[in-house]
Amino acid sequence: MKTRFLFPRFSRLLSALSVVSLLALGSGCTVYQSIGKSVGSFLHPVSGHDFVHIGNDQWDSSNAVLYFYRPHSQWAADEIEAPSVYIDDHHYFNIRNDSFTWLEVAPGDRHIAIRRPLLGLEGLNSFSLSLIADATLTVEPGQIYYLRYNELEEPDNNHPALAEDHPLTSGDLQLVTRDYAMQASEIVSTRFLNSDLLAPNHAAASIVETNEDGDYERNLALLEEEREAEIERLKAEGKYEEAPWYWPFGGGPTEPLQSDRRLRELEREYAALEQERRRKEEAEAGDGWWIF
Repeated sequence: MKTRFLFPRFSRLLSALSVVSLLALGSGCTVYQSIGKSVGSFLHPVSGHDFVHIGNDQWDSSNAVLYFYRPHSQWAADEIEAPSVYIDDHHYFNIRNDSFTWLEVAPGDRHIAIRRPLLGLEGLNSFSLSLIADATLTVEPGQIYYLRYNELEEPDNNHPALAEDHPLTSGDLQLVTRDYAMQASEIVSTRFLNSDLLAPNHAAASIVETNEDGDYERNLALLEEEREAEIERLKAEGKYEEAPWYWPFGGGPTEPLQSDRRLRELEREYAALEQERRRKEEAEAGDGWWIF
């Protein structure tokens, strides 16, 4: 049985104040916080409807659905602040006792993190007050995944699709099978995590476009780094001509860069993605009707 001690909480408070000081001195930092969203079940019990899967017409089977749930425990029921759930470094909700919610996500590698706040503050850049979970889950089109958060009891078995050393096979957040999730006292006993004034959230929605934009930005940054490394390699091999002093726009590699080809492919793929988004928006706008 875990016990909440005063001194660790005081220590974390000092850490939080240190974060605030850093924010005052710096700029351009990534701040992790859920101020105004982190209220726990002790102050605001979950009151949504009983668990039910969303309908097939509520999500696109070319994507995937992540269900998050937290079974009831006295530890969770006594919480003043609930942990924050992040997907690909975006905050979406704080998971309270006896609750569930879902997110429709794009296929691929989705990074999942859970941070415990203190007065709504959670971290700055790579520093976290309390990083509870930090894992990458590869999701497939048309699949449904169940992510179980429990600080007291772990599942009986690891998910068969994960390697034994995968971060989601141990710790407070674990991937479980549908059969396990549908047992009594698991997801079927939880209630929907409403978004309200006391605990607003951005879950129970599709975050596919945000995932796709984030994937594009990450891949673009990686390819630009790869391009710089490729140029340095060609210079070392004598396959790069420096620009003459009188014409700074000349010079360059003496053979095509593979990274440039991949950059062009990435740009074409993203342009096609944006075009498909515009097509869908126009189609949806055309579904309406006018009386004049």
